[in-house]
Amino acid sequence: MNPVFPELSSLSRAEKLQLVEDLWDEIAATPAALPVLDWQKQELARRKAEYLQNPAIGNSWEDVKARISQRHG
Repeated sequence: MNPVFPELSSLSRAEKLQLVEDLWDEIAATPAALPVLDWQKQELARRKAEYLQNPAIGNSWEDVKARISQRHG
């Protein structure tokens, strides 16, 4: 139980999920306020360089969507 928000324990699972979604939407509304850390930038640069050297290692968006749909409907 969270001592700051003890009423959270009384919420249903659906209400908790809705709260998480609402919080995420609020955070995502201002993406500039979420800094990208240096290690994240380095990892993205590494992956991009790897892909540019060998595009065959990547998957198309269509393939990714199809794989997700197969797994989760």
